[in-house]
Amino acid sequence: MKLMRVGPAGSEIPAILDAAGTVRSLEGMVPDIAGDVLTPEGLARIAALDPAQLPAVTVDRIGPCVGRVGKFLCIGLNYADHAAESGLPIPEEPVIFTKTTSSIVGPDDDIQIPRGSTKTDWEVELGIVIGKGGVYIDEADAMDHVAGYCVINDVSEREFQIERGGTWDKGKGCDTFGPIGPWLVTRDEVADPQALSMWLEVDGHRYQDGSTATMIFPVRVLVSYVSQFMSLQPGDIISTGTPPGVGMGQKPQVYLKGGERIRLGVEGLGVQTQNVRPAL
Repeated sequence: MKLMRVGPAGSEIPAILDAAGTVRSLEGMVPDIAGDVLTPEGLARIAALDPAQLPAVTVDRIGPCVGRVGKFLCIGLNYADHAAESGLPIPEEPVIFTKTTSSIVGPDDDIQIPRGSTKTDWEVELGIVIGKGGVYIDEADAMDHVAGYCVINDVSEREFQIERGGTWDKGKGCDTFGPIGPWLVTRDEVADPQALSMWLEVDGHRYQDGSTATMIFPVRVLVSYVSQFMSLQPGDIISTGTPPGVGMGQKPQVYLKGGERIRLGVEGLGVQTQNVRPAL
């Protein structure tokens, strides 16, 4: 299934994309694409519905594909070739940081350059959406805890992240820095999350062109690893890292200033398009 949320920001309704590409409302069937709706039992109830019997909706805006996200967790340097372009060693264990949930926006919403930014950057990533909660999850059981996957642009301000002291978080959690969607694609529709092509373009120039096959720590390892340090709940998101081609890795470096148009996608999970607005 391809689940989504459509409508004005803050007033999105749950929806499903049918096999013909028609968006159909799930309003009245589920409260939101969030929380317990993402558990195996919740997804089974949606799967039992006949999309043809659901009303078609006109889409003016696609919202974030998951509502009321509890934790927005990210994995740093999870592609060997991206670590190399960053001049950093391959991690021996996954690097975990967080993005604020207030950074989350729809897949085609504008990105706002923050005040004082000199190095706003892009990162196409595969997002894991948790469906079954748990803690101390065994790797052998990890995939049972995944509701599905989505596209994420892990927008990052590199000066804030690297040069301003402290942790990475201050360069990762600015408003609009977390576009997710357009869809949450349920796990049954993704045969192998470690074999998905992914790409990102700025103003038509392709900077990133990679594959989840080059992840250092695959999905099952990440779900298990993160759960050793915190419980995971339905609707939590883990963004799994980016392949090479970020602005920081260009020679010379290239950063967003405002006025650019970004397009990015992950195979089978849809495409995002964002206009970049200059700082207020």
